[in-house]
Amino acid sequence: MQILLAMGLTAIVLLCVARLWLLFDSVQLLSTRWSAIDLLVGVAIGLGISGASSIVYRFWKNYRQSADYYLALIVSPLVWMDLVWLGLLPGLSEELLFRGVMLPAIGLNGFGIFISALCFGVLHFSGANHWAYVAWAVTIGLVLGFSALASGNLLVPIAAHVTTNLLSSCIWKLTHQTVEANS
Repeated sequence: MQILLAMGLTAIVLLCVARLWLLFDSVQLLSTRWSAIDLLVGVAIGLGISGASSIVYRFWKNYRQSADYYLALIVSPLVWMDLVWLGLLPGLSEELLFRGVMLPAIGLNGFGIFISALCFGVLHFSGANHWAYVAWAVTIGLVLGFSALASGNLLVPIAAHVTTNLLSSCIWKLTHQTVEANS
């Protein structure tokens, strides 16, 4: 329950930061419009990110240790239905702030993508021993930023982020419950 509360409060804080940014700066929010094609593109990107994460997890020890630490902290206390919130809350609030507001404010270009991805990575910092997770988050921020810029629709990175969080957390929970049950 504490994890869900923390996720909800973090989402509210990020949404407030985005709203304040829009209030004090004349930023044109990246549009969000319904499109089945863009939704499918976002889901496909999310599936690709999850697949790439599985490969990186298998071969990069530092990333595996960082991801296990982060996911154990966040996912372990949650029941299966809570994973839906883990997909939705960060997926919506982080994309609104980093790709919806920050990216257009800095610039709809490579520099804007890089800076918003760097800030996204810093948000995922959980300690100096877990730099690999931050590096991965920056890389994903670049992918999400490029998808926002290429599509012009915030729905694409939102769908990708929600899909990635939901799928990755389900896979991690399933594999670690199996490991714990066999121990």
